[in-house]
Amino acid sequence: MMPGLSLDEILAILPHRYPFLLVDRIIEVEERRVVGIKNVTINEPFFPGHIPGFPVMPGVLVVEAMAQVGACLLLNAPQLRGRLAYLAGIDRCRFRRPVVPGDTLRIDVELRALRGRLGKIWGVARVGDEVAAEAEISFALPDAERAGGAPVSEQPEPMTSPVPSAGTSSEER
Repeated sequence: MMPGLSLDEILAILPHRYPFLLVDRIIEVEERRVVGIKNVTINEPFFPGHIPGFPVMPGVLVVEAMAQVGACLLLNAPQLRGRLAYLAGIDRCRFRRPVVPGDTLRIDVELRALRGRLGKIWGVARVGDEVAAEAEISFALPDAERAGGAPVSEQPEPMTSPVPSAGTSSEER
């Protein structure tokens, strides 16, 4: 087993940035398996609008977190560094318990198949000993030339505020 990945290493692999980066750490990496952590806090940007009064992490974002952990496994391979992995399908997805502020998601992902530019992973997100969600996720690895955009290492830094302040005139924006 190789050591995990730091946040800087995750940011070098994934194109995602706040608020859509849903992986805090990778704690285990093997050839066909990876384990990631997502600490869920009340400060997540989706909580104010998703079931007000009962903050629960949207299930689709739990699946996205599994896909991002899987991408850390796939795109960490030297021959795939700087590439993108596109979500191609979700099968056999089940949500077993809600994920709420204060939960720590432990996300186990196993590479099930990789043939050419297509592949499948199996992900299980747990809170403690309880399964929160599980899914088979298909992905596509486009040719580097067809993926579009700058390589991950050349992406711009994230903005500190996505919304102009209320006192900013349209000419200043």
